[in-house]
Amino acid sequence: MVLHDLNEFFRLSAALNYQLSAAGVGRASIIETILDGRQLPSGELTVLEGVLAYLERAYSGKQRRLGPLAVLHPLRATALLARAQPQVNLLDLLTELLHDKFEDILESDFPHEEWQALEGHLAGLLRQIDPSSEWYLMERLDVLTRRPDGETYYHYIGRVLDRAPITPELVRVKLADRLDNTLDMRIDFRDPLEGVDFFALLFRTMLHRAMPAETPARPHPQRAPLDGARRLYELFKNTVVLSLVRQRLSPGDDATVKVLFDAIATASMREAQRVVLHLFTYHVTETGRQHELLAETLAYCRTGGISAVTRVNPSNRLDGLFLERFDAPSSQARQRKLEELYADKDLMVAAALAFIVIFMNFRDDPEFLVRGVTPAGISPG
Repeated sequence: MVLHDLNEFFRLSAALNYQLSAAGVGRASIIETILDGRQLPSGELTVLEGVLAYLERAYSGKQRRLGPLAVLHPLRATALLARAQPQVNLLDLLTELLHDKFEDILESDFPHEEWQALEGHLAGLLRQIDPSSEWYLMERLDVLTRRPDGETYYHYIGRVLDRAPITPELVRVKLADRLDNTLDMRIDFRDPLEGVDFFALLFRTMLHRAMPAETPARPHPQRAPLDGARRLYELFKNTVVLSLVRQRLSPGDDATVKVLFDAIATASMREAQRVVLHLFTYHVTETGRQHELLAETLAYCRTGGISAVTRVNPSNRLDGLFLERFDAPSSQARQRKLEELYADKDLMVAAALAFIVIFMNFRDDPEFLVRGVTPAGISPG
């Protein structure tokens, strides 16, 4: 599986969802899909099957923002991690499967007796692994849990990376989690970029300024819970993660981290391309305006505007983008800012184009990062 490929991600999701919902399909089939031909001892497979049973009960019909079963996220993230690793091991798989346990599986969601039975079931499963592995697992899950006292996303990622020198597995688990979240932003039959040479499209737009806009092949789709502005916010989070990883680590020193890092960069670049394609098809359709936005954004990138967090500057719409549109003290403030961004389609085009260049640099330049991103927050760098 090509880890950044959206069509392959759709197929993985469909296979896991089918196995979860179909009567008579054993959990062994789900484990086989996750491992993709990798082998584990029978005793470890038994533990994994038991943890799957726990997750199915614990998530009990909860849904992701776009509607699919929430339990698909840990299953897919584990499958992505397994495909990125030269070899799989039980502790890494358990960490990925349970990485959201303390945030998503809450005692308040269950009657007391059901909660006791659920947690007793998990405790019994973990007693089947050796005590040191159980201790390391619980320690990993604690580090991977964002603190409920208002811990910022920047500080959370920085805290995970602080442990990287002694527990590099945490970085792999977090990157697989981010890769799944990056790919899980669309409910489509197939990748909108399938059959599209995106850079040829931009080149044609730059050369044929007076060319009339093409009529869309289908009506504008209904606005999704994860609209273009919220997809751009997820790409901002990836910029934060990849910049902090680059500050603390050399991804090339760990083969699995490098595979996942590059997959996030490529998947993010392609998602930004999908946002531009949608905007050029349905919103910013006049070719002359497309040309102007392309020229302005490429000039901004050439002069180094994407290499650091910037202050607001009325002379360029991209200056201050991270601070003004994505950085917020609360989820309510962020939602308000994203609504403002969604209403400004020209800025969305410029932001998506800038993200394409940012993630191309992350993928192709081993020294690239966005200055001004720190565990304390973001500031002009």
